[in-house]
Amino acid sequence: MNRVSSTQGTLSVFLLTAMLLISGCGGDKTPQEVFLEGRTMGTTYHIKYFSNDESVDQVKLQQQIDNELKAVNQSMSTYIEDSEINTFNKLPANQVMPITEDFRAVVSESIRLGKSTKTLDVTMGPLIDLWGFGPDKKPTRRPSDAALAAMIEKIGVDKLILNEQGLAKTVDGLELSFSATAKGYGIDKVAQLLERHNISNYMVEIGGELRIGGEKPNSQDWKIAIEQPDAPAGERKVHRVLAPNTNGIATSGDYRIFYKMDGETYTHLIDPVTGMPIKHDLVSVTVLHPSAMTADGLATALTVMGMQKAKAYAEEHNLPVYLMAKSDDGIVTYSSTAFKPYL
Repeated sequence: MNRVSSTQGTLSVFLLTAMLLISGCGGDKTPQEVFLEGRTMGTTYHIKYFSNDESVDQVKLQQQIDNELKAVNQSMSTYIEDSEINTFNKLPANQVMPITEDFRAVVSESIRLGKSTKTLDVTMGPLIDLWGFGPDKKPTRRPSDAALAAMIEKIGVDKLILNEQGLAKTVDGLELSFSATAKGYGIDKVAQLLERHNISNYMVEIGGELRIGGEKPNSQDWKIAIEQPDAPAGERKVHRVLAPNTNGIATSGDYRIFYKMDGETYTHLIDPVTGMPIKHDLVSVTVLHPSAMTADGLATALTVMGMQKAKAYAEEHNLPVYLMAKSDDGIVTYSSTAFKPYL
């Protein structure tokens, strides 16, 4: 839904269509199994839930879902000219803009994650543009060291002011991009809508990211597959299967998107501290969190950190995280202490 982002990896948590359609409870016809799908944010959504409440009008429910997602997109898409985010991006410094509840939720969590991780920066749009990233997510030019240093001084979540009146920026030209958090927020909004309809056993998926609630009939766990990162081109293979319980699930990975520059291998992700594309290290990061938005942002932030820093951050913050990295001996994996119960 945004420009090519330094904070958006290739997702590798996946659900095969067969999984979505056959993961019911066999011959037991109750509770009712419902499957909804549609398009949003430049991708697709799939929703599956189980409910004994026959009073829920599925047509009206899907309309409400579409309305929720349309509101999120209108607020946070840089592809919509009059979106809330574009309105803010055009503002001069030190002008406070009143913002919606949705926008406040996403910018607040984006600021928190940015300060905590130092590797998730929703103000990096101008830095991405400086590198000239094209449609293939490869840079078209190498900025000078002086240009990079000057740009780094003009970005950062510390240059955002969020208060009761709204949101402001302290430097001209500062722009927001929520490509690492808005999709997860949309998932959270849909999950909350389902719960308001007393639907507690559900799966919501948008563009490969998920949030799970409750369980399937007969106390069956929902099962989610993590993709094998070094599968042959054109193939998708399951690396691990996990039971995430009631959580959001996001995976960021760059095993299919990388390039060579000056003899080094880089991904299209940029480190906001150095202003440079990161070297190819982590190929898949899966994060579980009650909020899909938070899982979304953390998956990207940990990818930018690299294996060792991501491991340390996950343990320090007691995060359920599963990491895969390339090495001379092939793929190496790491499960954080908090992640192991889900395997």
